[in-house]
Amino acid sequence: MKIPLKSRRELDLMRAAGRVVHKTLERAREIARPGMTTLELDQALYETYTSAGGHGVFLWYPTHRPGQGFPGNTCLSINDEVVHGIPGPRKLLDGDILSVDCGVKLGGYIGDAAVTIPIGTVKPEYLRLIKVTEETLAIAIREIRPGRRWSDIARLMQAHVESHGFSCVREFVGHGVGTALHEDPKVPNFVSPDFLKRGDFYLQTGMTLAIEPMVILGSSDVRLLDDGWTVVTADGTPASHAEHSIAVTPTGADILTDGH
Repeated sequence: MKIPLKSRRELDLMRAAGRVVHKTLERAREIARPGMTTLELDQALYETYTSAGGHGVFLWYPTHRPGQGFPGNTCLSINDEVVHGIPGPRKLLDGDILSVDCGVKLGGYIGDAAVTIPIGTVKPEYLRLIKVTEETLAIAIREIRPGRRWSDIARLMQAHVESHGFSCVREFVGHGVGTALHEDPKVPNFVSPDFLKRGDFYLQTGMTLAIEPMVILGSSDVRLLDDGWTVVTADGTPASHAEHSIAVTPTGADILTDGH
């Protein structure tokens, strides 16, 4: 596995794309409200990043099913929808939690990030789920430094999630990011024997990773809906998603999608 390492110029380009992603996600926080359809929100976010010069990378993103590329500009996943929710006529309701995942290319490089937004008045346990997911991402970013094995960090992420009684999604993981949305390596939020045997890696300066814990209130089991994209929890409990694109630096991690 050859993991691409980025130059300072490339990191500057990724940061520019990351600023657009950050702006788009902040717009989602501002306008997502009960009564709004996910299609209306998707269109508003499309207008946000295109007005900043960005090009979305999710629309018609290919899948293993021919002719079924992703039919949305952003992934909008509500409650038990873990990832890859398709924008449409569904209206946001008071008490929902909504994960917004946005990928934008600018200057040939990609920024990829996600947040989970409470809609209206949300149950305390749902807010705790969001908070723990954000804390799990923060733990990963805090622990990054050259020479560290990713499995050591993933183990800390998993322990934090499970210490709160929640579950890590295992079918979907983070990934390298750069000129393509998905580059090597795979970046899990948990430790498995298969990853330790075949996928573990040491962090190096210049690596750029999209780290994205996905956390479920109940069981870790998920299933794919008939639309070929939307992944939901098997037990119907809600899920939360948080993501940043980061660069490994000589002293730690540099967040490329925090708007700075």
